[in-house]
Amino acid sequence: MILLSPNPTCILTLKPLNPPISKSKPPTIFCKSEFKSERGLEFDVGDTFFRHESATGRDLGVLAASLHKKHNNKHLKVLDAMCGCGIRSLRYLVESNADFVLANDADDVHRRVVLSNLSKRVSRIEDGGNGRRRWVVTNDDANRVMMECCLKRDYFDFIDIDSFGSDSSFLRSAFGAVRFGGLLYVTSTDGYTSGGHRPLHSLSSYGAYIRPMPYCNELGLRMLIGGAIREAAVLGYYVTPLFSYYSYHGPVFRVLLRVDRGKLPISRHYNFIRHCTECGNSEAISWDKLGQLNCPCNSNVLGSLVVSGPLWTGPLHSESYLKEMLNLAEEWGWIGNNTGKDLEKLLKYMIDESDPQLPFGYIKLDEVSSRGKINSPSLRSMLSSLQKNGYSASRSHIESNAIKTNCPMSMCVVIAKELQAC
Repeated sequence: MILLSPNPTCILTLKPLNPPISKSKPPTIFCKSEFKSERGLEFDVGDTFFRHESATGRDLGVLAASLHKKHNNKHLKVLDAMCGCGIRSLRYLVESNADFVLANDADDVHRRVVLSNLSKRVSRIEDGGNGRRRWVVTNDDANRVMMECCLKRDYFDFIDIDSFGSDSSFLRSAFGAVRFGGLLYVTSTDGYTSGGHRPLHSLSSYGAYIRPMPYCNELGLRMLIGGAIREAAVLGYYVTPLFSYYSYHGPVFRVLLRVDRGKLPISRHYNFIRHCTECGNSEAISWDKLGQLNCPCNSNVLGSLVVSGPLWTGPLHSESYLKEMLNLAEEWGWIGNNTGKDLEKLLKYMIDESDPQLPFGYIKLDEVSSRGKINSPSLRSMLSSLQKNGYSASRSHIESNAIKTNCPMSMCVVIAKELQAC
């Protein structure tokens, strides 16, 4: 009897239900290989879940891991908690020059593919005869792996958790397994929750009640950071976001956090966000001001004030860190000379977003044109005019037709009307 798996690249051949005793054989599995290449590294996807579109997120992780090793001038020990086919683990070994990588995936069916991908390019035992292992493949629940590492005091410098959905249960065990000063690269793919459509789900997963707001995809990043802050505070740690990356496919929310000892003051960047649907402005609300919610526009429209939180309201990126990543990408030849334009554009947008004068959220130009009853202005001319008028403004890497600015919505409309009159 032949059964076709849900993935057509894999065929399972099983013995008959009542075979002759002399001819009985154990089940055999034949999986066709599917080879791909990323940054010059060839690997087998097999029947694992793989997205080519996630290559940019992997690029950012590799750059960050390499910088961490450079900054600390010591061994780089990486845990790829949900490694899939193992391409991230392979890239950390080859490109970030990690001294050791633990590649784990809960599905032991993927073990053959991961072992093959790693062993073809990197020797399991370090050259030189000291017997030190370069990598190990395990097949267990990610939480269990990280908790066991914590109990053994076997800490990692860099932990990559490429999880699915909004399962935040990995955060606390990851904090137990990462070294102080180390990095956590965490993930959420739940755009429905970040859009405010399941507030009770966001509350249970990240401790934040999320309502629909115009910049929902940025809220997804801030929700993820806020959840990490909450879990870190329980253990007496605090986290600092070094970069926050949104990609529309999935969608995918990825945040790199540096973990240190000590608690972040609850009043600093861990607050609520108030948005007024009438005037279009938003504001951070501290915990002690929750009973005094109002909007300067004094709108009397019922339900015009929408509140989400608590979540991270501070900077999404570290400008100096992103500049180092940009320089390293150029040094490696990933950008420049008409190559890597998308990665270069992304990093430069994120650097612009790091301006401390810029508040959370972004303003879509379609909303500006709708409120002003005019045609939508070009993004470039709008940015130029805002800056000429003394406001801080930048593009958003999250939304292509949106700007981040400290200019109120009403003034954005005025400036857009002036541009149309020219």
